[in-house]
Amino acid sequence: MESVTVPLICVLDFDGDLTDWLVEKGIAHTYPAWACFHTTMYSFEVDGIECGIVARTIGGPYAVLVAEQLHVSGARVLLGLTSAGRVSSSLPVPSLVVASSAIRDEGTSHHYLPAADTVAAPTELAVDLYKGIQGLGLPVAQGLVWTTDAPYRETAEELTAHAERGALAVEMQAASLFAFAQARHADVGIAAHVTNAIDHVGKQFDNGSDEQSWLIVQAMCHTCISAHRYFPTHDEAVLERVRNQVLPAMTNPKGRSPGSAGVALEL
Repeated sequence: MESVTVPLICVLDFDGDLTDWLVEKGIAHTYPAWACFHTTMYSFEVDGIECGIVARTIGGPYAVLVAEQLHVSGARVLLGLTSAGRVSSSLPVPSLVVASSAIRDEGTSHHYLPAADTVAAPTELAVDLYKGIQGLGLPVAQGLVWTTDAPYRETAEELTAHAERGALAVEMQAASLFAFAQARHADVGIAAHVTNAIDHVGKQFDNGSDEQSWLIVQAMCHTCISAHRYFPTHDEAVLERVRNQVLPAMTNPKGRSPGSAGVALEL
């Protein structure tokens, strides 16, 4: 069987609506070199670089299952875009939160790391993403999120307790993926789109437009392409892919392959 790799940058679209829209608009296309547990990978281009996207990897166990397969298949940066609920009353709805650490109120992280209350994002990627997704029409915060396996057990008491600990938002994947990242020495970044809150008087679960979500994902990918330190140069196979893909894109950031359906984002 021929040895193939997946794109260096891959996105986990936890909700899946963005992927559906990208496929419908002809921006993303099926990526053939992928076989992982009831998922389909699609690919798109940002700054002339092919990136992968896998939809509906919701919840820590499923997200990490796919992340493990992506990691061994050649992905070097894993990005996640998820919807989330507000925990901190100071956080606007809607807004974006880049997770820099997560409360481990789930099970998957405990299979990767010793028990602890929280797990930190393992690299500087969170800081870079926080800077990289500014100016897209939504307020952006960075900090602690609460990861839970049981969204229907997010009680008022827990919301209050986690808010007092400094949590900004609640979602279902970050702690699991950060634990995986630490154990596997992988780069993982999570952006949470905060769309709902129990005390929010406006429209709940408003993810905005697909166009806006696409801009967010492009900005996240662009950030990783620009900061090429996320591609380990001690791995000769990865180094060759960086030489052929990432470095040319950095010298020509608006460059796109002929016939590309992707959209280059100017930041």
